[in-house]
Amino acid sequence: MADAELITHPGRPMKALLVDFDGLILDTETADFEAWRSIYDEHGVELPRERWVGVIGSDGSGFDPLVHLQQLTGDVSVPDVQARRRRVRDELIETLRPLSGVVDWLEHGRSRGLSLAIASSSPRSWVEGHLGRLELLDYFDELVTRDRVERAKPHPDLYELALHVLGVDRGEALALEDSPNGVAAAVAAGIYCVAVPSAMVLDQSFAAADLVLDSLAQRTLDEVLDGICRPATGPRS
Repeated sequence: MADAELITHPGRPMKALLVDFDGLILDTETADFEAWRSIYDEHGVELPRERWVGVIGSDGSGFDPLVHLQQLTGDVSVPDVQARRRRVRDELIETLRPLSGVVDWLEHGRSRGLSLAIASSSPRSWVEGHLGRLELLDYFDELVTRDRVERAKPHPDLYELALHVLGVDRGEALALEDSPNGVAAAVAAGIYCVAVPSAMVLDQSFAAADLVLDSLAQRTLDEVLDGICRPATGPRS
């Protein structure tokens, strides 16, 4: 995947790094999809990937895989399905480590004196639990999660709250996102956005992002921050 040109914010030093969680720090999205797909397979039906992908990065309100499964198969045992889905998902997630480049970006953000915040459509308990397990929780000054706002992504509420609690202007923050819904939220909040498409959404459009990378290991945080203050050489691609 070719990355986009750097779109500049001349003269505005970056003061904050705002980071999505699911799919950006940890690939929980693939694990959750595979868990649900195994449930669908057991019932002899297919989980529609295109509908699943459409709600990645949001609160998932546009598609409920349990309701869809009930519609396809008739009566199912909701407690049994949910318990098995959680068990399979959690077993998969337990094997995961932070995605490539994530820890380096967090460490460099701290070394540059940036404020760091999570901006996630997931609830705090989910994000905090996994960050604690991964020993990444102490990197963050704030966890801005779904339970703190009225609307999840693609609405800008999470990012607007993150700016407020960190006390920084929209032109002083850099957002890291893995989904079109997340990018839309950051852009709507007026924040410079680096997209790192997760495995589940590689075929989606990220044209709204200021920069698109294959992984955070492709460029260092210093390279991106330094590049933001250079004149752009062309339009987004």
